[in-house]
Amino acid sequence: MSEANITLVRRAFEEVANKGDLAVVDDIIAPDFVRHDLGGGPDLVGPEGVRRLITAQRAAFPDLQLAIEHMIVQGDMAVARYTGRGTHQGPFLGVAPTGKQVTWAGVNLYRIAGGKLAETWQLADMLGIMRQIGAVPTTR
Repeated sequence: MSEANITLVRRAFEEVANKGDLAVVDDIIAPDFVRHDLGGGPDLVGPEGVRRLITAQRAAFPDLQLAIEHMIVQGDMAVARYTGRGTHQGPFLGVAPTGKQVTWAGVNLYRIAGGKLAETWQLADMLGIMRQIGAVPTTR
């Protein structure tokens, strides 16, 4: 079970986020999936919510790459700590494209059911991204 869960999480990162392959979404996301944004953003629901998120992220950062740094899987739960990278080439949270390259850290906790991602709790360094694109001043 844990090998299958590792593969499932890797597919979400490699095929969906990194390659933008939206056809894979129905294969790996449960119909009643919920993504909880611990940074305060709205929850996303279902495969369609995931497709909208990935489309918006890849419009803002067309070269988006998320690299899993560590993953822990236990039973029906998986945690992935990742590093994100991309070039700000489209609107992002109301900020016009800057052409700046950004790097950020994030952690996702997944609940897996029926061989699909059923729920996730996501936390990414949005403040770091906003600082790097010049939308928020740095404190240094």
